[in-house]
Amino acid sequence: QVQLVESGGGLVQAGGSLRLSCAVSGRTLSGYIMGWIRQAPGKEREIVTNIFGSGGSTWYADSVEGRFTTSKDNAKNTVYLQMDGLKPEDTAVYYCAAKTSWFSAYEYWGQGTQVTVSS
Repeated sequence: QVQLVESGGGLVQAGGSLRLSCAVSGRTLSGYIMGWIRQAPGKEREIVTNIFGSGGSTWYADSVEGRFTTSKDNAKNTVYLQMDGLKPEDTAVYYCAAKTSWFSAYEYWGQGTQVTVSS
């Protein structure tokens, strides 16, 4: 059974930074496409970033490109999301998720962590 546990959310002022962590247990994360997905109240879920492959290739949504950085530590089986230059519109619950194929839905989800950015 794969389990994902996020941590690191909180309240920060606009322009500030937060670092989210996603600890993966049950399977090594190297075989998964890992994603950070956020959902703000009244809005649809948005895939923020993916990290995949042994080399840690990445993809970012336009809304966070240049401000957010995802990385992974295979030894710790953990994925990170460094968020800089935070804006009030980044306020959302952030989920870590994993899937084995680009053509499938995310199979495993964390419980989510709240990020609130005040203006």
